[in-house]
Amino acid sequence: MKLATLKNGSRDGQLVVVSRDMTRAMDASTVAPTLQHAIENWATAEPRLQNLARQLEEGDSRQTLAFDPAQAMAPLPRAYQWCDGSAFLSHGALMQKAFNLEPIEGADRTPLMYQGAGDDFIGPRDDIELPSESQGIDFEGEFVVLVDDVPMGCTADDALSHIKLILQINDVSLRALAPREMRTGFGFLQAKPSSSFAPLAITPDELGAAWRDGRVHLPLHVEWNGEWFGQPHGGQMNFHFGELIAHAALTRRLRAGTLIGSGTVSNAERSAGSACIAERRAIEMIEQGAAQTGFMRFGDRVRMDVVGSDGQSMFGPIEQRVVKAQG
Repeated sequence: MKLATLKNGSRDGQLVVVSRDMTRAMDASTVAPTLQHAIENWATAEPRLQNLARQLEEGDSRQTLAFDPAQAMAPLPRAYQWCDGSAFLSHGALMQKAFNLEPIEGADRTPLMYQGAGDDFIGPRDDIELPSESQGIDFEGEFVVLVDDVPMGCTADDALSHIKLILQINDVSLRALAPREMRTGFGFLQAKPSSSFAPLAITPDELGAAWRDGRVHLPLHVEWNGEWFGQPHGGQMNFHFGELIAHAALTRRLRAGTLIGSGTVSNAERSAGSACIAERRAIEMIEQGAAQTGFMRFGDRVRMDVVGSDGQSMFGPIEQRVVKAQG
């Protein structure tokens, strides 16, 4: 099942079920007005949403509309909690080597994670509005899971059963602001502006065999200004999503609607390219002695997409432009 949230003038949008080929949608308000409402009542909402999805695939024309990704908000436009991990250790290893940083003790055993801002996510075609190019504008391609209520102390294996939907995100980062915030030990704030999401939130079964071991076993294709930038594979997560959820839930409950991110998708193989500019710059520093690639400029565009074995986009593409914030 594929779900999306359409713009309707409200903060939380209109929940719709989307056809597998992403051409049609059906209003889901008879089941749940918003995705937050659906995830809070998943036991009763999910079978009814699945029924709408079946009707849509069978050609039921009642209450159907053409699906336009440009009218999509983030599937969950605002979340009570957004926690982002760093589950691909190859990314951290590159940064440490490039900047001569001391290894973080236990990082290969305990996931790194910070609590981000979930109050203002943006849609897949919305402009990324930012104050200044000097802040080091970067994109970061990641996978994300949306959970129902997770009990405190949940094990990693049990945590997998709480994953109800999978999403794909561009976790926008401002690299010039990050070093100071990292040194304070308080985590990111200004360096992490609003993140943007692919239009679809999908149930794990939509991925078929590509969803196993708590990982998305597909490459994430990234383009910058129309040119190939990378296609790192999601299957190389060192910590799977169950482990990330269990880490976040060690000392507290996670309420339905919590989003947990994988961190930048990264592979040790250089041929896979990268899902963020900072990683390419780190490779250049290691191999050439200095970074050669600059960060994003106003007017630049980024595209991200995940394609299944049948050639179908799984989450729908993110296609965005960076612009100067007005006012």
